[in-house]
Amino acid sequence: MFEASRAKALNQLDYFVENNLAEYSRLRNFDFGPEKRSNVSCLSPYITHGIINEKEVIQKSLNKFSFSKNEKFIQEVLWRTYWKGWLELRPNVWTDYLLELNKIKNEFQNNQDYLSAIEGKTNISCFNEWVKELKDNNYLHNHTRMWFASIWIFTLELPWQLGAEFFMQHLYDGDAASNTLGWRWVAGVQTQGKHYLASEWNIKKFTNNRFQNIKLNENAPPKVSGKSYQIIKQDFNNPLNIEDKNLLIFENSLSFEIADFKDNNFKKIYLVSNSNENRSIKLSEKLVKFKSLLIEDQEHRLKEQSIDCQNINISEIKNIENCCGLYPTVGENLDYINSNNLKINFLYRNLDQLAWQYCNKGFFNFKNYIPKIISSLN
Repeated sequence: MFEASRAKALNQLDYFVENNLAEYSRLRNFDFGPEKRSNVSCLSPYITHGIINEKEVIQKSLNKFSFSKNEKFIQEVLWRTYWKGWLELRPNVWTDYLLELNKIKNEFQNNQDYLSAIEGKTNISCFNEWVKELKDNNYLHNHTRMWFASIWIFTLELPWQLGAEFFMQHLYDGDAASNTLGWRWVAGVQTQGKHYLASEWNIKKFTNNRFQNIKLNENAPPKVSGKSYQIIKQDFNNPLNIEDKNLLIFENSLSFEIADFKDNNFKKIYLVSNSNENRSIKLSEKLVKFKSLLIEDQEHRLKEQSIDCQNINISEIKNIENCCGLYPTVGENLDYINSNNLKINFLYRNLDQLAWQYCNKGFFNFKNYIPKIISSLN
């Protein structure tokens, strides 16, 4: 489903805008199965890795239809931008999640209910199918992710932290913000007291009756967390002088040709991969391979433009002097940099500098600023 190249991503974007965008708002919540994905864009694995960016996607959609006709699609594209900004202002949520996960993993490593869940051997057939689909395709429909997480937490009664890890191990579009905060939201700890409960009628309706006899706990109370997180004021300003420096590009920014800094003169570009030995959450072989191929695709495109570049492991960046880096956002790459006390001047995207200031509250507040964000991008 997901060929690891910018050319493929652009073709997919163009095809979706021309053929399926018109019906997106009406059909987006339906999961017709892994072979019938025309009602959604399936662009998230590419956007997550910066193969294409939100600005490109939104501009193409607005070239086709007005903002009012596109509003729901644009909101969905910018959900990830919002989640990232929300987590940037409260990075301890990610740190605490990893600490909790580490503790829970030891407790549940031989738990039969947990093992049955990740092997797709529960007594809930739709859930088992989604486990297989996740492992086979490294993707799930957004609505299905909500059902999956709800069943995991409230019917199978497993810790949300383990479910979030399971998604991160397999999803091609997994990122620390969207994944962690999405699972917290379903559980009821992101917006305290508000959880998402999957129901049999909802699953039947939005899967076109593909599943029957779905026995779920539809009355479970939300999970409770004693923790609250205050906003930590951050500085997302760019350094003044970045000419003739070496540039580090991480796995979330793999299209330098559309970066805000493409016209700056960098000495050399280093494409940074992060192997499992440096990660808190160990990724599946297929996901590691996907990331590797995306980095190779960027390397190939840079060399075609005669730009001096090199693919390196994250452990090698301590040997690179006079460098700055496209900001990797809260997650595994930033964790490695911070835990090794590496001092890197980060470069922030215009979109993030603009949008993240509106991520201090909920998404419904954020979406009021979407027209302003879009007009500034143009």
